[in-house]
Amino acid sequence: MASAAGAAGVARAAGRRSRYPCGMTTLHILTADYANPDHARALVSLLDAYARDPAGGGTPLSDFARANLVPALAARPQAFSVLALDGADPVGLVNCLEGFSTFACRPLVNVHDVVVLASHRGRRVGEQMLEQVAQIARARGACKLTLEVLSGNRPAWRLYERVGFAGYALDPSLGEARFLQKWLD
Repeated sequence: MASAAGAAGVARAAGRRSRYPCGMTTLHILTADYANPDHARALVSLLDAYARDPAGGGTPLSDFARANLVPALAARPQAFSVLALDGADPVGLVNCLEGFSTFACRPLVNVHDVVVLASHRGRRVGEQMLEQVAQIARARGACKLTLEVLSGNRPAWRLYERVGFAGYALDPSLGEARFLQKWLD
């Protein structure tokens, strides 16, 4: 978990502070520093919590992913992460990867993981992290944000719709775009 001194210093330097609707706790939203051991531990811990959740597949991160995730992200200049800290406690994470829109001839940012611990859901933590993501994406010259969401994850759908995400179609007669995957060996 993050140290209080490290979290507060980084929050002042790179993030925003806001009050929860209940006004009792301060939330810090900040861009993760992959070289910061507190941020690295928070990132792995939060992503593991998401992976263990049914919405994340219900299986913990592998030992390989736990050991190599942060260095792998740090090696990719197109990657960035946003953390939410409740005081010194990590409570939210968004991992992003920059891609490229050929039609717009500009970068785009794919929101790859959105994690909010169950203890902090319903407090607009995800909304605040996604606003930070949007600010970073604009600074990178991105034309849009993209993401994928499971059709049965209604709380996530409500969040994404509330902050402006929507399905898209290039030609309505061809239907909306769908996200597909193919695993490689």
